[in-house]
Amino acid sequence: MARTPSNMLPLGTKAPDFTLYDTVSEKSLHLNDLNGRNGTVIMFICNHCPFVKHVNSEISQMAKDYIESGVKFIAISSNDVENYPQDGPDLMNENAKSEGFIFPYLYDESQEVAKAYEAACTPDFYLFDDQLELMYRGQLDDSRPGNGISVTGNDLRQAIDSILNNEQVNSTQKPSIGCNIKWK
Repeated sequence: MARTPSNMLPLGTKAPDFTLYDTVSEKSLHLNDLNGRNGTVIMFICNHCPFVKHVNSEISQMAKDYIESGVKFIAISSNDVENYPQDGPDLMNENAKSEGFIFPYLYDESQEVAKAYEAACTPDFYLFDDQLELMYRGQLDDSRPGNGISVTGNDLRQAIDSILNNEQVNSTQKPSIGCNIKWK
């Protein structure tokens, strides 16, 4: 199991624009149609990564916890499906349903969106404010498969709560750790 860290895009970066195919609604969706009125969480995930499987239930719950607060979640898979067919769009749709995702699960076939966000691993988390400026990037929490720490989403939850309470987001942010994005 690879342990690749996030690249940690600079805080304040404007969210790179995109239009991607949503495997849930089966429509092409644009970032401006998906962003939340109070914040947007963009996650690079995939179906097969053990680090993602470890946190799927928490990210599903977080999206449900924050939807009424005007924070939206967006998942993107950028893996090479020729060499990793378990991450293909049909199986992404099935995974979204089985995990109870209430957010789009977008397919980045060209991998251009992952490159624009400097995504390195799955999972990789980015929190943007209502102006789509980066306020947080990095880990969900300190839990990893096999380390005995419960999955709480604490790091990302604290950042979201700071935005919702008009407070400064803590600038001490830890990179996520996960499987590397499977580049073509």
